[in-house]
Amino acid sequence: MAVYHWDLIERLLHEAQNSAGKPFAPRHYAEELADELGRAGEQVENLDHFRAEATRYESLLVENGFIVTRPEEEGGNGENFVLTPRGAQLLSMLDSSIPGSEHPREVLDAAGEAALTPEVFDDIAPKANLETE
Repeated sequence: MAVYHWDLIERLLHEAQNSAGKPFAPRHYAEELADELGRAGEQVENLDHFRAEATRYESLLVENGFIVTRPEEEGGNGENFVLTPRGAQLLSMLDSSIPGSEHPREVLDAAGEAALTPEVFDDIAPKANLETE
């Protein structure tokens, strides 16, 4: 079983990437994703928990160097973010629009909760990008 909801993390990273000039709103992004998943036939069991997870993921992404406060000259307002190189790498691993995105997610899942700690992520990221048979 996956420790993280990778689709939610992917959404947060995309929103951080595109957040110039507007506040970052993880709970709102979780609601949007829950609606999209519902339309696709996948239900989010507990929306309040899902929104709380988005907030927890935001903290985790900041603490572990995947996103940082967006500089003012890039549309930063003190309430939004930009991806770091580590964050860009994670987003490229999770990008569901790219065929074969399942393998990187499996590698991340295998690392469990430690997958998003800098040391573990930096070690497993190159392995996740290797082609599968």
